[in-house]
This record gives sequence, C-alpha cells and structure tokens, in this order.
Amino acid sequence: MKNYGTKKFVAARPHAKLSVGEVLRMLRELKGWTQRDLAKRSGISETNLSLLENDRIEIGKKRAEQLAKAFAVHPAIIMFPEYEAAEIGRAA
Repeated sequence: MKNYGTKKFVAARPHAKLSVGEVLRMLRELKGWTQRDLAKRSGISETNLSLLENDRIEIGKKRAEQLAKAFAVHPAIIMFPEYEAAEIGRAA
C-alpha cells in the first residue's frame, strides 16, 4: 500500500445541512424519547416541539436552552447544527 502522507488530504465538507428541527428530532430519537418524554423533560409543550421539529417556528434562545438542558448538551449544538455536526452524534 502506498503512503501518500497527510499533506495531500483535506478535511471533507459536510454534504447535507441539517435544520434545527432535524437536529431536535435526531437527538430525541437517539435518546429513544417520544415528544411527550421530551416535553416533560424540557417544559416545552408537545405542540411546540412538533412545530420546532418541523421547522414551523423559530427556536429562540430560551427554548434552545431548555432543550439543551434536557438533552444535556451545549445550546450551540441545537442552534448552530452546521457548525456542531460532529457533536450531535456524541450527544446521545
């Protein structure tokens, strides 16, 4: 096997951009929680969680903090998924 060295390789770019709603659904499903479970843990209604997961409403700082606390992650993972993609997989 030929050794090409590390100088010839560059970091891969993400191929898909995740929305905040997709991240919320992914985190919730990785935990094995229903929307009802997450509602109890976060204090956000099931209706609002559904709207958030479907990107029908904006998350806002307060909701991001509530959800981050429920998932035990930093709020940036939820609010800025394009920058924190590597952390999403480790959050479950």
